[in-house]
Amino acid sequence: CSRWEEEKKEDGVKWMQLEHRGPYFVPPYEPLPEDVRFYYDGKPLKLSLATEEIATFYAKMLDHEYTTKEIFQNNFFHDWRKEMTSEEQEIIKDLDKCDFREIHKYFVEKNEARKALPKEEKQKLKEEADKIQEEYGYCTLDGHREKIGNFKTEPPGLFRGRGEHPKMGMLKKRIMPEDVTINCSRDSKIPEPPEGHKWKEVRFDNTVTWLASWTENIQNTLKYIMLNPSSKLKGEKDWQKYEVARRLKDVVHKIRAQYRKDWKSKEIKKRQRAVALYFIDKLALRAGNEKEEGETADTVGCCSLRVEHIQLHPQLDGQEHVVEFDFLGKDSIRYYNKVSVEKPVFKNLQLFMKNKDPTDDLFDQLNTNFLNKHLHHLMDGLTAKVFRTYNASITLQEQLKALTNPEDNIAGKLLSYNRANRAVAVLCNHQRSIPKTFSRSMQVLQEKIDAKKKQVEEAQEEVKKAEAEFEDTKDAKAEANVEKKQRLLKRLEEQLAKLNIQATDREENKQIALGTSKLNYLDPRISVAWCKKFGIPIERIYNKTQREKFAWAIDMAGEDFEF
Repeated sequence: CSRWEEEKKEDGVKWMQLEHRGPYFVPPYEPLPEDVRFYYDGKPLKLSLATEEIATFYAKMLDHEYTTKEIFQNNFFHDWRKEMTSEEQEIIKDLDKCDFREIHKYFVEKNEARKALPKEEKQKLKEEADKIQEEYGYCTLDGHREKIGNFKTEPPGLFRGRGEHPKMGMLKKRIMPEDVTINCSRDSKIPEPPEGHKWKEVRFDNTVTWLASWTENIQNTLKYIMLNPSSKLKGEKDWQKYEVARRLKDVVHKIRAQYRKDWKSKEIKKRQRAVALYFIDKLALRAGNEKEEGETADTVGCCSLRVEHIQLHPQLDGQEHVVEFDFLGKDSIRYYNKVSVEKPVFKNLQLFMKNKDPTDDLFDQLNTNFLNKHLHHLMDGLTAKVFRTYNASITLQEQLKALTNPEDNIAGKLLSYNRANRAVAVLCNHQRSIPKTFSRSMQVLQEKIDAKKKQVEEAQEEVKKAEAEFEDTKDAKAEANVEKKQRLLKRLEEQLAKLNIQATDREENKQIALGTSKLNYLDPRISVAWCKKFGIPIERIYNKTQREKFAWAIDMAGEDFEF
């Protein structure tokens, strides 16, 4: 049997034996050379080691947009001052008087020097990194040697967060062995902490899959060292996730009929649940769990929507019953959408908004717990997230069917694939900011296209000339020349078409992030089956890391796999 289908363990037990080396700790801070200085109010100022280290975090980011944001600057300065000596606190009172430029320049040059190293030197560095990976990057789990995902602790630095995160600029502290809980099996060789240190604790808990954990100081959340996505444990979990979503396919029509019925329920709580479920199903919204006040950015999901996040339009742009959504979702990504909904949904929303202030909850009687309990009752293992996975995967499958033209060449088929993937990313609202290099790379591509067009025109002239010559002489040599020129023209035309496809693809993709859905929401068997069916090499869809993560699907799916 394949390694994906080995013997099952009793419920809740994830492994029988687990042995590893513990995390690899980031090397200690290296002080700046004497001639690289920090200036305050125009004068050089020698900083204490701890203060200097934090100054380098800010200096490294000088050319980044973050350091121009007031909230980032304030958070940084506040946390930096806390770590200063009392003498430094007396002097350094204003961030505007701090000059980090010399430090910034030092790191830029150091970076350039590293890039410019001769091949042998780079090879030596790579070998050192590989040695660390060999030693710390693997564990033994139930007799299998498995790769660990993130075996290094995160280096200290300044917190960035996504979107307009209120904590950006705060100091992310260095993780010490004393912060780390180790998890392994009782009979294994327990990892040694670095010399002079000890672990926070050592556990033997085989109902969880993490190898080490610690609490990070900014969000106060637990961070874990886990197995690599290509490991058997993660692969199985991934596969199970899509199997649950496939089970939803068989009952989704019943669930839809049920929530439609509940729109007319006598209980307002049930109505709210039914409308929220409609949004989760139709728009792939996230459920929106309750969060600690003031702990994180003000982001919401479906259940936590407030009255201010939606506007109702009986008529808009030639459609009726339009709901206009505008809110910050996960990672402070803005969700903006205008959707024509069914009339009972519209009427219910009017009812839910009646006599409420903008900051009141839209679904005031609903929480994710109540919603997920109901979903569990409808189908074992069903949560709001399963709808996102199901709708994403089914959309990809349907779009691939609709868009793929079997007559197209590989480039054409890949454009269709990316368009199908884009439809999913749009559904899931996976956006990205336009890459900084976008206009430059489009310009380069456009220049290539123009040059290729010129070559095509020249080749067309050449074909005409050759044909005229053949008309005159009718000899075999001239005929062979015509064929040669036609072949060249055809090849150039194909290259031009390919460049044009590339330009279209890039343009359509500039604000859409395809990676998130590809890795987390789309059953990889759909893509594997599509590749097999149309003779597309799998590496054109999945890179090496992705192929390792989805090894289970590449093994399993034939060309006629249906989600």
